[in-house]
Amino acid sequence: MKKIALALAATLASTPAMAGVYVNAESNASYTGNDYTSRTTDLHVGYEGEVGSLGYYVQGGPAFTAADGADGSTDFSGKLGGSVAASEKLGVYGEISFKTDETADNAYGTKIGAKFSF
Repeated sequence: MKKIALALAATLASTPAMAGVYVNAESNASYTGNDYTSRTTDLHVGYEGEVGSLGYYVQGGPAFTAADGADGSTDFSGKLGGSVAASEKLGVYGEISFKTDETADNAYGTKIGAKFSF
């Protein structure tokens, strides 16, 4: 994790003037069949920019979780992601995310994908 933070800091230090700060609010609900199981709402502050053809972002902040039939909790979550144009019509992207948890193991996730435009 320290290596990722150092690499990110070096990238941010060399970013052009096009980079910027943003606020991102996102709410994700989970269901099993028709039954609601939980909702997590992230309130993140982030920074995004470009280095050459690489677009990137880093964001983090509180994550409010409410599980069905349980008291809610507040943890910390964050994301680091990037995208690059592989060609004029094809973009490739990826994301690493995490969420702390006081009563269980921390959670981590990855996302990778490609987008083709016609």
